[in-house]
This record gives sequence, structure tokens and C-alpha cells, in this order.
Amino acid sequence: MIIRDKSFYRTFFGFFLILVFQNIIRFAVNLTDNVMLGSYSEAALAGATAVNHLQFVLQQAIMGIGNGLVILGTQYWGQNRPEPIRRLSSIAMWFGVASGIILFLATWLFPRPLMQLFTYDEAIIAEGMKYLETIRWSYLFFVVSVILTETLRAVEIVRISLYVAIVGLIANFGINFVLIFGRFGFPELGIHGAGIGTLTARILELLTVLFFLWKKGGVLKLNFLAYFHIDRVLLRDFVRVSMPLIIVSVLWGLSTAAQTMILGHLDSIAIAANSAASALYLTLKVAMIGSCSAASIMIGKAIGQGRLDVVKDYAQTLQVIFIVLGVICGAILYTLRGPFLSLYNLSPETLKLSYDFLLILSITGIGTSYQMPTNSGIISGGGDTRYIMFLDIISIWGIVLPVSALGAFVFGWSPFAVMIALNSDQVFKCVPAFIKVRTNTWIKKLTRADV
Repeated sequence: MIIRDKSFYRTFFGFFLILVFQNIIRFAVNLTDNVMLGSYSEAALAGATAVNHLQFVLQQAIMGIGNGLVILGTQYWGQNRPEPIRRLSSIAMWFGVASGIILFLATWLFPRPLMQLFTYDEAIIAEGMKYLETIRWSYLFFVVSVILTETLRAVEIVRISLYVAIVGLIANFGINFVLIFGRFGFPELGIHGAGIGTLTARILELLTVLFFLWKKGGVLKLNFLAYFHIDRVLLRDFVRVSMPLIIVSVLWGLSTAAQTMILGHLDSIAIAANSAASALYLTLKVAMIGSCSAASIMIGKAIGQGRLDVVKDYAQTLQVIFIVLGVICGAILYTLRGPFLSLYNLSPETLKLSYDFLLILSITGIGTSYQMPTNSGIISGGGDTRYIMFLDIISIWGIVLPVSALGAFVFGWSPFAVMIALNSDQVFKCVPAFIKVRTNTWIKKLTRADV
């Protein structure tokens, strides 16, 4: 049954809008970094891009850890039990910190071999290693900030993520502008200045979260010493729920790199067209990511409350919202492709292919807007994370990437056809998503009475 209670829509769109603005700001931070470094030096931009590929692996792992924390935490929050959430936060923190330390040590001990995974150009390697000297110190600040933010999200406090994003944007932009180019009497540090900007932004982001917890986080009453205690029972629950999400997140990051590689081996026109089309598409994709997180919070809390009939109504109503949002995003993408691409200085061939790519994305984007939040918001938020893992492994690694690679390298498909193949899962994953939700087997009570 479709829900007509206005409070449901106020809650969903309240979460949704905050999370969308947060993701837009995060996107703006990355964009300003690229623009400034690109204006300074191509080698600096390429070096930072290579380092960011390494960081992306950490970000994906932390995303999986954080999502597992939210899925379990919201169910306990539905029962008004903050104590298990505090213990789950401790478990997630140890997993996150361990991930950050591993990447820190790897970039400290083996910086050159890691850079050589992406390039053998000595100028780019030198710039990347300079960037790593500073940026590696930001990893632990980033991890702690994200885990604390996800802990707050589990108790429906999402606005802190927006505050953190704003602080990060202002700090990163301001310091980069001053230190990369040597403005206002400061030395010109180039890529090293960009590293200082990012490190400072990460420190300020963490301080923002800690200040918020001190002022507004009374419901959780987080204690520093409690993070040194691990609840073994909840640890087993956390691993069972989070491990599939961590695997999915890391594999998704690898599949993104593989898709870029497939297009990159076609021709230079395909690379440029994909870059231009992706810039607009990723801007709108933040709506899909925001709907995932909002749905997961609401579904998890309702399951924790034991309102299973309400959970089913939530799922049905949310699917309608996802489709409407998808149609709106697809229409915007289709309409803006002309004005947006006119901002680029592209050859006629690249411009034509960019138009074609955006046409594909405006259609498959409707499927993305439905299947992504249905799978990763409703079903995963309901506790069935293993289903998501198997679905992604089979669809992406078993179908999409092999078919796309064969089409590109064996059958000689055009870039247009390869792009369709690479995005085909966004459409066909709608079918299992729709069927799975109707079975209600994804609704899993994950809480324990004895913790």
C-alpha cells in the first residue's frame, strides 16, 4: 500500500536533500582540486589522480564498513537502544583504522612501486610521491571522521555530514588556492600545497564532528575509552553484515577502473567523450546515492521497531519515489546535454560521441535510480547484504565486463555499442530487484536482546 502520511515524505526528503547536498559538495571538492592542479601542471594533476586511485580503495572499504554500521545500528535505534550502537561504532572504528593504517604503511614503504601501477612516466611518479608525503597522514583523520559520522547517521542525525562537507570544501579550496600557486606571500608549493590543503581539511572535518558530538551527540554518549572494548557477539554480527558490503564496494571500485580501461583501449575520442559525459552524469548521480542512504535509515529503523507491515508499505512507496526521481534525472540529463557539452572545446567527432553517451546514460539512469536504491537501500538496509554481493558479482563480473571486453576487443563493436553493454546492468538489475522486494525475504531482524 502506498503511504499517504505526510510525515513519511518529510522524513525521507529531509534525509535525501541533506545527503544530496553533501555529495554535491564532495563532488565540488574533487572538481576544484582537479581544476587547480590542472591549471598548475599536467604532471601534478596526473600524479594526484594516480594517488587518488589508491585512496579510492580505502574510501570504498570505509563505505562498506560504514554501511554495515548503519544497517545494524538503525535496527537497534528502532528499539531505542543506543548502547549496542556505541559498541558497533567501536567495532567499525577498529576495522576502519586498520584499513587506514594498511594504506598508510603501503604508501610509506612502497610509494614508487604503487605509483608504477598507474604510470612509468618519471615526472608523474615524482609528483605523485610528493603528494603522498603529505596526503598519507590524512587517512586516519578521514577514517575516524567517517565512522563517527556514520554512527550519528544510525541514530538519524544526518545533517552533520553536510556541515563536515562544507568545512572540507572551504578549507580545501582556500588552502589549495593559496599554497598551490603561492598567493598572498605564501610559497608556491604546487602539488605539495594540495596535499597540505587536503590534510588540513581532513583534520578540520574531524574536529567538526567531535565538536558536534560534544554539543549535540548526547543521545549516544560516546566515550573514548569505550572504543578499546570489543563486544565479540556484536563483532560476529558486524562481520556477517558488513563483509559482503566491503567486498561489493571494493569490487565496484575495481570494476569502475576496468570499465574505464575498456573504453580507453578503443580510441582517444572515446576517452574524451566518456570524460565529458561522466562529468554531468556523476553530478546527477548524487540523487541516487542520497536516496540509497535515506531509504536504508528508514527501513532499518522500522524493522528494529518490529513494524513489519509498515516496512512493506515503506518499500512499495519508496520504489515509486525512486522511479519518479529516475524519470526526472533522466529528463534533466537529456535536456542539459547540449548546453553542458557546449562548455567543452571538443572536436566534432568527440562532441557527437559525447551526445550519444549522454543519450545512453539518460535512459539507463532511470534504471539506476530504481535498482540502486532498491538493492542498496531497501534490500541491503533490510539486512540482506549477501544478496547484494552475489547480484553485483554475477551481473558486473560475470556478465557486463566479459561481454563488454569481448565486444570491444574481439568483435570490434563501436564505442556506442560498448557503452550500452557497460551500462546494461543498470537496466536488467531492475528485474531481480523488483522480484526480491516482493518476496519480503530481505526483511531480516538483526538485533539481539542479550547485548
